[in-house]
Amino acid sequence: MTLSLSESTFTTGGSRSSGRPVSPSRSDRDGVSLSQVVLDPDGFWGSRQLVNAEATLSHCLQWMGELGWIENFDRIARGARTDERAGWMFSDSEIYKLLEAMAWELAVRPTEALSAEYRSLVSRVAAAQDPDGYVGTAFGHPGLPPRYSDLAMGHELYNIGHLLQAAVARLRTEGEDLLVDVARRAADHVCREFAEGRREGICGHPEIEVGLAEFARATGERRYLDQARLFVERRGRGSLPVRPLLSAEYFQDDIPVREAAVLRGHAVRALYLSAGATDVAVEDRDEPLLAALAAQWRRTVERRTYITGGMGSRHQDEGFGEDFELPSDRAYCETCAGVASIMFSWRLYLSTGDVHYADLIERTLFNVIAVSPSLDGRAFFYANTLHQREAGSEAVAGVNTRAEGSTRAPWFDVSCCPTNVARTLASLPAYFASEDQDGVSLLQYAAGEIDAGGFRLRVETDYPRSGSIRVVVVTAPAEERRVRLRVPEWADGAVLRGPDGAERLLARGWADVRRSFAAGDVIDLDLPMAPRMSFPDPRVDAVRGAVAIERGPVVLCAESVDLPEGVGIDEISVEAGGPIESTLDGARIRARVRRVASPGDFRPAFGGDTRTETDGTVEVGLIPYHRWAGRGPSTMRVFLPLSDARTPRVG
Repeated sequence: MTLSLSESTFTTGGSRSSGRPVSPSRSDRDGVSLSQVVLDPDGFWGSRQLVNAEATLSHCLQWMGELGWIENFDRIARGARTDERAGWMFSDSEIYKLLEAMAWELAVRPTEALSAEYRSLVSRVAAAQDPDGYVGTAFGHPGLPPRYSDLAMGHELYNIGHLLQAAVARLRTEGEDLLVDVARRAADHVCREFAEGRREGICGHPEIEVGLAEFARATGERRYLDQARLFVERRGRGSLPVRPLLSAEYFQDDIPVREAAVLRGHAVRALYLSAGATDVAVEDRDEPLLAALAAQWRRTVERRTYITGGMGSRHQDEGFGEDFELPSDRAYCETCAGVASIMFSWRLYLSTGDVHYADLIERTLFNVIAVSPSLDGRAFFYANTLHQREAGSEAVAGVNTRAEGSTRAPWFDVSCCPTNVARTLASLPAYFASEDQDGVSLLQYAAGEIDAGGFRLRVETDYPRSGSIRVVVVTAPAEERRVRLRVPEWADGAVLRGPDGAERLLARGWADVRRSFAAGDVIDLDLPMAPRMSFPDPRVDAVRGAVAIERGPVVLCAESVDLPEGVGIDEISVEAGGPIESTLDGARIRARVRRVASPGDFRPAFGGDTRTETDGTVEVGLIPYHRWAGRGPSTMRVFLPLSDARTPRVG
């Protein structure tokens, strides 16, 4: 990986950052803004973005209203005493994440109804802000603990960080308004309260770092970036009190950021912190810090990331396990960790241009983000297991107290994931392309139009069902420029045909077409979509002797509803290298049915004389993992045991 930081000075992004979730002032490339990409409403991502706008935003608003999370702000505004507060102390952040999603959505599909809901929600937040800029509904008011009396678990700075990100969305799409004013006053309060020589604390849940850094970029105010750096540098000094069952590692407070070798502890916290630290490194030209973060990303992806892109293998602390500790049935893979992974990877891509970051973003989008929401946008997975042993039952219609579940739930006691999905889908097109002085790079593939790098391009594709991607030049700059297309890491045998009709076989990475383009020029990229077997690293004990099957960027799974009657998900195995038939968006494979002989006496799971009987073979349909549980409770698995219990050597 090559790291490069431009020599430009820190200034506000101005119009160049309009509509971009991330806009570094020191980068050789920019992500596109929301106004530069329009997704077709019937495409894979365009349809999900439309459902997000028409259903998910109102769904989140309704639940937070009914549960009293918004009323928390009204109570503070009235000066009323709080004896029993609704929601966890971090429920404020859900209102802020929803406001961010609304701000992005209003930039793309403005409606008077959504605008009115946005203004109403902002006014209720603003009314609860204290004269000195502090805003929070769980501390510092009658009946509540004092401000910052529980930095480890109180989430006060975490909440403000999400407020700042919401304000960035509004500032970059509509400009100054009441939300931006509230955020500026809150940021100024944080800078006064936690300045060098004042309160030398950090928040137990990182987020203030990325919020301050991006707010600094959006406003051009250097002091916010300086405060973000203070928080990053203070981390890892053991300053947070350790609670029972937790550790300094849980808070990323065990090792300074620039000295860590890998991401560890609570997965969402680690990834949010890494995103904020990357912002600081880029803006301050801190190449050693940026290099450390890139190395942490690499080791984490190599050793602590699931085939889906999911991160976090431990339920107890929602955290990373040790290297290669990746059990399928106990995978946590929180949806919010997927969101945070994209945030971290996107910042590293913008700062380095390395294609591997875009590859991981694609994997995470299709196999974590797309998995969480139901097709109607009103139910969600919080955690994303890779192996469901029991079918379970339908989620309760009300608030679900457990994050784990075999079906998507409408809401959770800790409902961080629905609003995180909402803000990600609302801003999604901004991650699909980037532009630089040489032209435009297409990073993710979806049907629609892109206006970037001096080009207006029409992308025609049914991706990921089809690997055929046609890029039609609608308008082009007069001079010679480059259109760059990403060739995914899984796409061995990809073929490109340029405007001159020449065909070439592509290596993984980038495919560049450089010429003087004209309207009507066509670039065709054909990605191989035949289903393929993916074998785990032999050091992943939990799935040794098993195989996953992928089709393009999509991980496939076997689900009980697709098995013949009487055959269980734990009774099938497949042959390594056996034939796989491609279906519309999945695969079909022959599987051997092997049953444990019925014991006549006591037989322990280990050490007993367990006999198996082969009961022929069956044809098994495999579906995209993001569709699992869409037909009701089921059993499911991504990794299928190999019939010969041996993993082929992969060279």
